[in-house]
Amino acid sequence: MAEFATNESYITEFVILGFSNSLEQKVPLFLIFLLIYLFTLVSNLLIITLIFLHRNLHTPMYFFLCNLSFLDIFLTSVTAPNLLHNIISENKRISFSACIAQLFLFNILTTVEYMLLTSMSYDRYQAICNPLRYYQNMNKNTCQIFAGMAWIGGFLAPLPISISISALPFCSSNQINHIFCDVAPLLKIACGDTSATERLIFVAGVLVVLNCFILTVTSYVFIISTILKLSTSKGRRKAFSTCSSHLTAIILFYAMIASMYMKRPSSYSLDEGKVQSVLFSNIIPMLNPVIYTLKNNDVKETINRMTHISFKSL
Repeated sequence: MAEFATNESYITEFVILGFSNSLEQKVPLFLIFLLIYLFTLVSNLLIITLIFLHRNLHTPMYFFLCNLSFLDIFLTSVTAPNLLHNIISENKRISFSACIAQLFLFNILTTVEYMLLTSMSYDRYQAICNPLRYYQNMNKNTCQIFAGMAWIGGFLAPLPISISISALPFCSSNQINHIFCDVAPLLKIACGDTSATERLIFVAGVLVVLNCFILTVTSYVFIISTILKLSTSKGRRKAFSTCSSHLTAIILFYAMIASMYMKRPSSYSLDEGKVQSVLFSNIIPMLNPVIYTLKNNDVKETINRMTHISFKSL
């Protein structure tokens, strides 16, 4: 379980404590998280399939939505299978390398989501503020560049943080009081100086989170200003409906990020963080397809058309 060198014990694996070990809670918790995970997979795969098969959905907005659905599948799959295993099994161990890999993948996908949601904000800005030039400004190449920048940037931005955490000494405890390997719980049990890592986290937060937030807010300032200038209430409602789904997803995402990460790791409550992490890594990927489906007429019409055709063929 540990290797020894110069009279110090160095951790080679961790124990993820997760939720309660109560036998009465294991099965209900397992079933709840299994259903959430399966619903997330199925609903996001349904959106990807609809967008891929139906040409009326081959537009910039649905291109980004397809990327977001892929992202949500990967994001929840980084944590959910291991969480399910930890709930039902007595073996809660994870190797050091697997833990760092989980940390890195989670941070990659979270960063990609920042950038994708920002790209979607810009897309909505173009659709509402420049409707006549929308398809010219948001052409296929432009959309692919935005998506490529999101995925590449998402890989590069968390890399220094993950390398820094992997280099920290963990010699006091190997128990992670969390549901997966996240930044704050790992810093809590590191026995070395974490100030350099905390500075990297702050810099990444400014470069990625703050900039994405500012760009998103700026887009919506122009969007709301344009909507308010429309002469009819019907026009205002129609314009607002085109961005209401994305705005709802943005508010949920940033509200959860603010409650989880907009604080110093030293003041982070691990028990509170477990609940917040469940909401962020499991509930939001589950809700995104619901938000975009319930508030999106194009998707609802496509689903209704598919259902009608399926019933006629029976």
